[in-house]
Amino acid sequence: MPRSVNHVASRARRKKLLKKTRGYFGSRSNVWTVAKNTWEKGQQFAYRDRKAKKRTFRALWIQRINAATRLEGMSYSQFMGLLKKNDIEINRKVLADLAMNQPEAFKAIVEKVK
Repeated sequence: MPRSVNHVASRARRKKLLKKTRGYFGSRSNVWTVAKNTWEKGQQFAYRDRKAKKRTFRALWIQRINAATRLEGMSYSQFMGLLKKNDIEINRKVLADLAMNQPEAFKAIVEKVK
């Protein structure tokens, strides 16, 4: 008796992955092993870069806050230290947004902590 391999399921599995790799360049979109390797590597990059994105945005917020506080005659580290000392709990994302879009509100926070 011939061996049963459930070709329906394995073909469906391959088809599902090849559908995900549509639009990739050359054989990356239609050759099974190449497409599978490319897709798996893409998933690794996506996982890694979700973590890296958090770091890069935090760095951007710090740069924006630093630039705004230096206009007020203070460094970033002094400003953050004074915020902690005065028990003002505003995160860096909000501070950076205020510094960019509402400078008068940011200036009021700087004056309050001075």
